[in-house]
Amino acid sequence: MCCLLQLRMSKELEELSPLDDSGHGDGSEEETEEDDEPKICQVCGDKSTGYHFNAMTCEGCKGFFRRAMKRPAQLCCPFQNACVITKSNRRQCQSCRLQKCLSIGMKRELIMSDEAVEKRRMQIRRKRMQEEPVTLSPQQETVIQELLTAHHKTFDMTCTNFIQFRPLDGDQESMSEQGLKTNSGSVFHAAMHKTLSEDAMLQNDSFSSPSSPSSSFHSPENKERKQRKSVIFTTLPHFTDLTTHMIKNIINFSKTLAMFRDLIIEDQIALLKGATFEIILIHFNMFFNEETGIWECGPLQYCLDDAMRAGFQRHLLDHMMNFHYALRKLHLHEEEYVLMQAISLFSPDRPGVTHHSMIDNNQEIVALTLKTYIEAKRSEPNKHLLYPKIMACLTEMRSMNEEYTKQVLKIQDIQPDVSPLLLEIISKDS
Repeated sequence: MCCLLQLRMSKELEELSPLDDSGHGDGSEEETEEDDEPKICQVCGDKSTGYHFNAMTCEGCKGFFRRAMKRPAQLCCPFQNACVITKSNRRQCQSCRLQKCLSIGMKRELIMSDEAVEKRRMQIRRKRMQEEPVTLSPQQETVIQELLTAHHKTFDMTCTNFIQFRPLDGDQESMSEQGLKTNSGSVFHAAMHKTLSEDAMLQNDSFSSPSSPSSSFHSPENKERKQRKSVIFTTLPHFTDLTTHMIKNIINFSKTLAMFRDLIIEDQIALLKGATFEIILIHFNMFFNEETGIWECGPLQYCLDDAMRAGFQRHLLDHMMNFHYALRKLHLHEEEYVLMQAISLFSPDRPGVTHHSMIDNNQEIVALTLKTYIEAKRSEPNKHLLYPKIMACLTEMRSMNEEYTKQVLKIQDIQPDVSPLLLEIISKDS
């Protein structure tokens, strides 16, 4: 009676087992014969699927042996310990079935642990995922299209309106007097790159001496201007106009995005204050020539020397230059550039942000879209390195942001010609 009860319990456990007789993926050693001759299970006579645990068996006996070896209970034959195991009666006596498994050479030590089995299954799933082509979801396609539309609508990639800004002073003598290295071959190459007229020179004088707007070219004030020439940031008026123009474009770009419009106005302002400098860097990297170190912006060309003559110092500019070389060498697609801008914009850790979780969710959507785009659209063997390199560039920009703010404020103290809009962006007030 005890053996019959044990038999019923064993059958119920076998039926409830997550790895039943038809299960696969147990991690047993398997071998298949090269010929097409059908093989027979050495335990029950059913059709064999190969070698399992060192013996030719079917899937059912393979699973049974694995479960029996892991089960602590002792099996007992309800008959005479001499049952003939067949396909039809193999469930009736588990004790004799197990003995038959052992007699044909099945080995317990070949059974993989549960952890090893799960690890192998994960490897199989991962391999299948790698073999399946990665595609962008409809939502991700929409995100990319919205960013591209906003970018094309707000940023003029021809830069034709740059010639409307106040001109740069082509005179580099002031920098030579300060002992700074110059590169005469990498200054503005445009029709407007000429020596300032007398009126323009007077206008520059007014930046340093606002109390004497009517002074003449040969006045004592003009002599004083010449003496102060080494501290006058001759390209600052142009960069002031350029920065104001870019800030307005970034605001319009952001307002075009639905995810940005859904935020409260306080968070919108906080995000723009934090990301403006970074988005400007990303945008101008599209114009950077890594061979010459020049930003080729349509009819105009900028070099590092132009930024120095606007008052910026080398410990920021050298850092910024290295950043542009590193980012440009990635040869990003336009889609990757705009996604990078959006990741910078939706940074939940900006000062003044209140709805962190909402902004964090937006950034996660954009970041995952970028990662999927790289996997789906690029074919380079090392494409898996591109996403972390882009994220490293984003981190690099954050480190430059604070130094940029400090230098702008110093420039404003020396020559108060910085854009009021830029001063508002870098101010710490909400």
